Amino acid sequence: MLRRVHPDQPESFTFTPANLEWARAQISKFPEGRQASAIIPLLWRAQEQEGWLTLPAIEHVADMLGVAHIRALEVASFYFQYQLQPVGEVTIIQICGTTTCMICGAEDLIGVCREKIAPVPHTLSADGKFSWEEVECQGACANAPMAMIGKDYYEDLTAERLAGIIDELAAGKVPAPGPQNGRFSSEAAGGPTTLTEIAGKGTGGKREDHNASVALALALGDTVKRIDGTETPLRAPWLGRGKGSQGAAGDGAPKD
Repeated sequence: MLRRVHPDQPESFTFTPANLEWARAQISKFPEGRQASAIIPLLWRAQEQEGWLTLPAIEHVADMLGVAHIRALEVASFYFQYQLQPVGEVTIIQICGTTTCMICGAEDLIGVCREKIAPVPHTLSADGKFSWEEVECQGACANAPMAMIGKDYYEDLTAERLAGIIDELAAGKVPAPGPQNGRFSSEAAGGPTTLTEIAGKGTGGKREDHNASVALALALGDTVKRIDGTETPLRAPWLGRGKGSQGAAGDGAPKD
């Protein structure tokens, strides 16, 4: 798919003080001469700040990393995670249309988007809150069909459930991500048959290791910004699972 920058661009871009501090922390993870390796997270944070990835933002990130503007544009135009044109005020819904999802009902999900958002992809809904597009494989084939909304995967979808999710988002709620049919992850539909012990219980619990990984993620600034604006440690995206907003604070340990 040909991806081009939007013809209408803002005059400039600069990171907010908080995002600039975060960006510098990401750059510091890489040795001298390898700072360009931070381009993906920096572009992503620029997109989070503006809502979409503008050309001035792409060039600003390139300048921070000391790479040619075209190199940053190559990255931004290659990955579907980067939105090169304005998206819905609330979010963009990305429907996976690759083989497994297509077989399992992705066309029905696209039909919901055409009906509830806009007949044509990359078009804002009437209220300006949503836009949608069909994308290539998102890597959740065992939970097909699925959609990526913000940074969250909504899996095992039906047309009815996707319509409900859109309505919840429009009402200011943040539906719990993950499988929507009662599964915890991608275990067999009849329930898990292996690795059935819960972390932290029995003799094989790894709660301490988990807490350490969450602490490290927080120390490094590795967080996921949720649709509602809250942030969650990257290594513990399930924090607050099932409680509406997924950005709740806590020690990050799996709940008993």
